[in-house]
Amino acid sequence: MIFGMWDSIFFRLGPIPVDHLVVTQWAVVALLGSIAFFATRNMQMVPRGLQNGFELIITFTYDFFTQVMDEEHIAKKWAPLLSTFFLFIICSNYSGLIPGAAEIGGFQPPTSNWNVTMTLAVITLLSVHYAGFSEHGAHYLGHFISPNPAFLPLNLLEEIAHPLSLTVRLFGNIFGEEMIIAYLLFMAPFLVPTALMGLSVMLGAIQAVVFTLLSASYIAAATSAGH
Repeated sequence: MIFGMWDSIFFRLGPIPVDHLVVTQWAVVALLGSIAFFATRNMQMVPRGLQNGFELIITFTYDFFTQVMDEEHIAKKWAPLLSTFFLFIICSNYSGLIPGAAEIGGFQPPTSNWNVTMTLAVITLLSVHYAGFSEHGAHYLGHFISPNPAFLPLNLLEEIAHPLSLTVRLFGNIFGEEMIIAYLLFMAPFLVPTALMGLSVMLGAIQAVVFTLLSASYIAAATSAGH
């Protein structure tokens, strides 16, 4: 079975059909939620163990977004969402590297499906405009006609292009990678796929960083003083 090609319903919750993709998303969310819960259950002034690792991630992402965004209060406000994006995407990308994952019922890497990447992109789009209005109020609408009203169609097209590019870039890379590995498993078991899976570790992290970085840059642009 090639990732992204599951069409059947895995089970039903009453009248609601639940497919393989949703089950895997639940697993990723449960994993991240469990780590966050146990890391913060008994917090100490001097962190250690899981709390220490979790704080390292939070500190790293916060510092990273502070460098991308001009205003520290903007970075502090949006770092939780952007950090969640990064963790969810990288876990989803890496879930496809689990040995035999393609044969596990109820399993499909979420980012190998465009519905998931599009949803993440739409969340980014809504967040960008919410951030813009929060910082500039009605004056934010002025950027749609900047530098002059004749640019309105181009500016609107740009707003559509941003989430579209986020959707296609993440989905295309992950889905294409999974399909290539699946086909090569039939032609050259173990050797070529193993090398590609090693490359997938790097590409999975890069795609998570790129999506998060672009989302942060869009929010930074919407909240900049130029609007």
